[in-house]
Amino acid sequence: MMTVVKELEIQMTEVKEAKEKLAKLEVSYDKCKMKVAEKTREIKAMDNKIKSLENELTLHKTLAEIKTILWAKIGQSITNQWQSIQTIHEQIELISMAQFETQRARASLGNMPEQANRMIQFLNAHTKE
Repeated sequence: MMTVVKELEIQMTEVKEAKEKLAKLEVSYDKCKMKVAEKTREIKAMDNKIKSLENELTLHKTLAEIKTILWAKIGQSITNQWQSIQTIHEQIELISMAQFETQRARASLGNMPEQANRMIQFLNAHTKE
């Protein structure tokens, strides 16, 4: 009976050691799972960083900004040109009016050529100033 008890005690000791070893393995397994989860998070963060860097390298944002600036400059240039065109148009109208007035003055002074020439010289002198 003593031998049986000793054998049972030995078996109990072995079972206890096995349970302790199993507990250590479970702790080690849990640590490994946590490391894997942490590495997975790191990989996801690196993937996101890579994607953002690739976007910067493809210059989507930069190109959009350049397009915006260029279109703004083109719009401003068109506005400036349009103002110049309007000014030229106004000057053409003024020239037409001046020519009409000159023709009318010539017609009214048609039989007085000397006075017409003096008047034209006078008008030319004042328009140059």
